[in-house]
Amino acid sequence: MNLIETDIAGCVIAESRVFGDERGFFREWFKAEDFTRAGVSFVAEQSNLSHSTRNVVRGLHYSLAPRGQTKVVTCVYGSLDDVIVDIREGSPTFGRVVVVPLSAESGTTVYLPVGVAHGFCATSDLAALAYLLSSPYDPTHELEIHPMDSTLDVPWPLSDAPILSAKDAAAPTLAERRARGQLPQFSPNS
Repeated sequence: MNLIETDIAGCVIAESRVFGDERGFFREWFKAEDFTRAGVSFVAEQSNLSHSTRNVVRGLHYSLAPRGQTKVVTCVYGSLDDVIVDIREGSPTFGRVVVVPLSAESGTTVYLPVGVAHGFCATSDLAALAYLLSSPYDPTHELEIHPMDSTLDVPWPLSDAPILSAKDAAAPTLAERRARGQLPQFSPNS
């Protein structure tokens, strides 16, 4: 597994080999030993699977869980654009947006550090994202930022109008979350 730093502090892309033949393919999408060797500590406490149709935009979601929440995500069916936004107060990359194209066949996985916002958009007729969480989902600590926030200018790969949940469509902007004191703090050690 090859780990590559992104333009967001602490966010890493992992590339693994894909072994394919006439039957389909096989790939490892997470190997703790490779992450640890690269200085990334991750222990999964929950795993989720999200299935979406083309133009579904999910996010931008983040957690203010007291012990933090890191994620490891990969596409297991179809294709999607994975979006990471650094919303950590005090981060040297605050406000930066990184988009990582993912597909089931690509062998690409993304590690998201504590405090970044995460979203994705399905670019195939059907797409599925699998993700591991370092802490369990807790609705009292989970927040969202409007995915179409014009100050973030996320380049969503839409071929039609975005399909949003009611919660995401009603989400505040980054500036509104910041004004309310609802953004995570950057810690270089997380």
